[in-house]
Amino acid sequence: EEVKYQYQTQKRIRGVVKLFMIQQHNELFVFFHQVEKKMPEKYIREESMIRGPKFVVRLRSHTVYENSAIKIFCTVEGYPTPQVIWCATDDTAMYTAVASNTHGQVSSQASIIVKSKTFSPVFWNLNAILPEIKYTKINITYTETFDVTFGKEGDKVTLTCKMIINPNLANLQPEALWYRDEYLLKESKWVKMESGGGVAKLMLTQLAKDDEGLYTLRMVTKGGDAVHSAYVFVDVPQTPGAPMDIKIHDANRDYVIVSWKPPNTTTEGPIIGYFVDRCEVGTENWVQCNDSPAKICKYPVQGLFEGHSYYFRVRAVNSRGTGRPSRMSEPIAALDPTEFERLHATKLGGRLDVVTYYDDLEAPGPPSKVCASETDRTYVVLSWVPPVYHSKAPMWYYIEKLQVGAGSWQRVNTKVPIRSPRYAVFDLLEGKNYQFRVLSANMYGVSEPSEPTSTVTTLQLKGVPSAPGQVVATRETDTSVLIQWAPPKDPNNLIGYYIDSCVKGSKDWTSANHKPHKQTRFVVHGLTTGETYVFRVQAINELGLSDESQESAPLSVRAALKLPSSPYDVSLLYCDGESMVINWKQPIHSGGAEVTDYYIDKCNVAKKTWKEVNIPPIKERLHKVIGGLTAGSVYQFRVYGANLIGLGDASTPSAPFKCEAWTMPEPGPAYDVTFTEVRDDSVVVEWKAPVYSGASAITGYFVEKSKKGSNAWSKVNESSVNHCYLKVSICGLETGESYLFRVQAENAQGIGVASTPSDPACIKALPGAQEIKCGVDEESGDIYLSFESCQMTEKSKYVWKKSYQEITDFSKGIVVKTSGSHSTLLFKNPDKEDLGKYSVSVTHTDGASASYKISAEELEKMLALSYDIRNPIIPLKTELAYKILERGRMRFWLQAEGISSAVTYKFFANNKELVNCEQTKMSHDAATGIIEMVMDHFTDDSEGTFTVQIQDGRAKAQSSLVLIGDAFKAALAEAEYQRREYIRVKEGPHFTEFLSVQTGDNASVTLVCKVANLKKDSVFQWYKDDVEVIPEVPADLSSGVCKFPLTNFSKKDVGLYKATITDDRGQDVSQIDISGKAFDDIINELSRIAGSSAAELSIQCTAEGIMLQCHMKYYTEEMKIHWKQKDSKISASERMRIGGNPAMATLEIVEPTDKDKGMYTFEIVDPEKTHSRILDLSGEHRGKVIGGLPDVVTIMEKKTLSLTCTVCGDPKPLVSWSKNEQELELSDQYVIALDSGKFASLTIKGVSLEDSGKYTMTVLNKYGGESVDIIVSVYKHGDKIPDVKPTPLPKRIMPPTSTSCFLPSVNRNQHRFL
Repeated sequence: EEVKYQYQTQKRIRGVVKLFMIQQHNELFVFFHQVEKKMPEKYIREESMIRGPKFVVRLRSHTVYENSAIKIFCTVEGYPTPQVIWCATDDTAMYTAVASNTHGQVSSQASIIVKSKTFSPVFWNLNAILPEIKYTKINITYTETFDVTFGKEGDKVTLTCKMIINPNLANLQPEALWYRDEYLLKESKWVKMESGGGVAKLMLTQLAKDDEGLYTLRMVTKGGDAVHSAYVFVDVPQTPGAPMDIKIHDANRDYVIVSWKPPNTTTEGPIIGYFVDRCEVGTENWVQCNDSPAKICKYPVQGLFEGHSYYFRVRAVNSRGTGRPSRMSEPIAALDPTEFERLHATKLGGRLDVVTYYDDLEAPGPPSKVCASETDRTYVVLSWVPPVYHSKAPMWYYIEKLQVGAGSWQRVNTKVPIRSPRYAVFDLLEGKNYQFRVLSANMYGVSEPSEPTSTVTTLQLKGVPSAPGQVVATRETDTSVLIQWAPPKDPNNLIGYYIDSCVKGSKDWTSANHKPHKQTRFVVHGLTTGETYVFRVQAINELGLSDESQESAPLSVRAALKLPSSPYDVSLLYCDGESMVINWKQPIHSGGAEVTDYYIDKCNVAKKTWKEVNIPPIKERLHKVIGGLTAGSVYQFRVYGANLIGLGDASTPSAPFKCEAWTMPEPGPAYDVTFTEVRDDSVVVEWKAPVYSGASAITGYFVEKSKKGSNAWSKVNESSVNHCYLKVSICGLETGESYLFRVQAENAQGIGVASTPSDPACIKALPGAQEIKCGVDEESGDIYLSFESCQMTEKSKYVWKKSYQEITDFSKGIVVKTSGSHSTLLFKNPDKEDLGKYSVSVTHTDGASASYKISAEELEKMLALSYDIRNPIIPLKTELAYKILERGRMRFWLQAEGISSAVTYKFFANNKELVNCEQTKMSHDAATGIIEMVMDHFTDDSEGTFTVQIQDGRAKAQSSLVLIGDAFKAALAEAEYQRREYIRVKEGPHFTEFLSVQTGDNASVTLVCKVANLKKDSVFQWYKDDVEVIPEVPADLSSGVCKFPLTNFSKKDVGLYKATITDDRGQDVSQIDISGKAFDDIINELSRIAGSSAAELSIQCTAEGIMLQCHMKYYTEEMKIHWKQKDSKISASERMRIGGNPAMATLEIVEPTDKDKGMYTFEIVDPEKTHSRILDLSGEHRGKVIGGLPDVVTIMEKKTLSLTCTVCGDPKPLVSWSKNEQELELSDQYVIALDSGKFASLTIKGVSLEDSGKYTMTVLNKYGGESVDIIVSVYKHGDKIPDVKPTPLPKRIMPPTSTSCFLPSVNRNQHRFL
């Protein structure tokens, strides 16, 4: 019975038990793991039970005698199987075992204590037996670092730092630790790290918004660390970006809760919701978990399979579509977290152990301490303490809920048993009060309910956070701004903030970060230097984004103001024994504000005390120190620079200068040696003349150069220059190298001391460097020099120079105009004094500068162009012309290329200005450029010259028209005629449209005119050659349109046609001459219509031969036509009769012969085109019978007769059969076939005596054909075969298919021809 009971129990549990037995120092540890199945459809895959490493047996410390062997060990579990690394240090007595897999790492340590055999066994103090630890100081200097980085989702980004390690010891290499937002990064699918050889790299293999943040590299050594940080921004597409920070909560047997952080929506539109996807580990099949988008950033995923491991990801949805999925979560197993607690191991002794599963044969007790561990809007996560339970029978739980004040207890899980003491109750109402209790159950019964929980209130949707408070923007660098703000008053489970920026005046907001930022300060990078921005902030929680904060005050992106750096290179320019003139170079860094003041300290080297030289600030970098100096003493000087922020650091003390009078005959040093216009092949060196000129005037200067880092100086110019600048060309310079320059002045006594060297000049053009452009302004005519700087700062100024001396005299019409990055030097009244070399430099830049030389020849050309612009001429499309209007009015007009609405003009007649009045009305149209004057009375007194003068702004134009002699008489006659016509039209019947010819598309020719101002008794008449003609259709005076058709137009219609309209008020006449060119034009138009409508040529048999015909809409012999045979023109003769009728053109060939075979062409010629039609009468392509048919066939009745032959022709011919001159009708007995267009056959099934007779086969295509006769004789069975003698019949030739004649009318010659 006991065996049977154990068997039944094992069948119910169906568990899987694993034993791990490890023996250490004769001690046995048993780890037991069993999982049972409750539902038949659920199962467990052990390989899916993901778990991190865990030490089952940890390392133990040991005490041993010296020189003895020792073995230390440990036991580790985890899946995937952990890897173990052993570590031991030379300077400690500590040993470490580190176990790690993809889900984490753990470590265990143990110390070894050694006892001496010569002393009593005691435990040693480790600190006493180990030598003192001395660390080697390792210095790390970064030589190349990563900067702020911008990338897009899906991109690959590599952050690299190069460094110098000193000392570089192979066994003491620094450890490279990478952090994101101060969280240590580890290698994964998304993050790869490399370190060694003085380089540390972090590779982000596929950017996601989770990767955005502040990245920090810490190179850790024994003596400290070297740190570098920079921000990485991740941009997103128009569709919503991927959610971030996917977390899994409350994993259980069949459900988990997934949470995430929402993406930024500044440029993407609001988020509608989210879809949660799951994928089982080991597959690539992603399944969407929710049918409709989740509105908040948390979603419970139910319906998981127990024991399976899953990945999860989330996708955001907006009106543009579904965005990229988030990175998938870490794998999570759907397991009961308390499953392992119910298995126990019992030691029996020796190597045998038994695992027992406590079992009682009674119902379990009730759970205790039921509480709500997590509360949300629609669900509550309950947890409780299981009852004490020893039975092997499976135990599960039932949960009941009670809505306070609304009913009785309801069971929650009626279908799915719960095995773990933690469960999420879903589908609850927001803001309601609930109580919960739990019951235990097994196969033997159900326990009493537990004590109910205290009242649990589900959360209500509080909404998104309120808007953040005031946003303050502060300058950081020239491309970044520090943003700070006040947190929202109602955070509502705040997750973080999104920051947006916008150029002032636009509405184009862009996101500064795509990952929620938790602090209330953020540095916005990637801004444009000098641009003005406003900023705003939005708070975010799991429900979405808050309203935008108020915009910050506009801020121009500039580097924050700082104290200036120290001046440098203090030098002595002159000393007279009582005073000393010193000079220095301005600070390299002004601190963002102009350095306006300088302060000097002096020090008597013998006394070693520093004293102030000046109390009021010095504005210039040249100062004469007077007073307080002792002749023969040695002094040092130092200089301070001051800007808006304050006083900067002092310069390095100058070299010791002795206070004694200079008496040397050579000049003193030049000073302020600078360089400008740096290009890849040249540089311009400038300087200022020495303060001390020596015993005579300075006659020139020499420039010397030295490569940076070298002490060797060489002359640039072999002969001296008499001005304070020199362009050093590529000769002797290397592109990309840095050089120093110094200057020596020369007088009659010799060459003086060298100046203080300039700063190093790198011989390489600035990126985007521009040159000065010279030209003439198209509007004002001013000559200008224009320059656009490739660099600009808020403090930048343009300095224009002539011969490298700053231009300060603007009294001669020189003007400087500057706007943004453009500056223009204008010459209002240029002359020869303006010839020379001009240069421009831009302050507070890296040396943006250029120069331009204006030559005499170029200035002359620009002066001519300037004159044309300042004294422009209005271009005219047409000169002054006239047109006679109705009533004989004269219109004088011209058209300009373009005029404005402000144009002015004057008309003159014989040098007398005309006024704008009713008699001479003037007007213009600015859109068309037309200016006109209409003269109401043009008489004999109007003869002479007419002139118009135009002015539009500064532009002018003039045009004249001479009307004298015959030209005037012709214009006057036309004016008088128009005046009479006007009177005629206004007083009686008249023609509004005079006679004209209309040719219709149907080749009809009609005379057409139009009359108006008619009465009932008005009479319309037609005349030809002054003889009245009566048309078939009378004129339609009601419509005013009168037509006279010329039917079948030809030479017979040539003549002078006239139409009259008459009544008691008078008569009007219109006439047209249909002859000469007018007749030819009509024939040409008819030829065009006939040619385009001409049909293909056809052939017709006549009594005397054959006739070629071409049908068309109309034909007359006056048309220009040609008949050709084989490209030879056919002339009309007795044999070749060319003719036609109104419907077609014909060519009749009388008694045709073989010579008449060939290709015939018919052509109709109009002025634009020749219309051709072709017919092939060679017979080569007509249908033919090649062979195969007999002349006579005899066959017995009731047999089947098959007549077969081969035919040909191109195109493929049509075959027809007839019997006794009657077309053969098809039936079941008569079968006609044409296979492949070549094999023609006639099959007669079951022939009878009635089938005897003459059968004819006809083969025909469009080029003609042939016919063949076959005699068929049928005899009865048993009769003698009739003796029918064949009579050879010739093949009969058929004309082309277009002919309408039949074979009986074709004579012998026609047979031969066809």
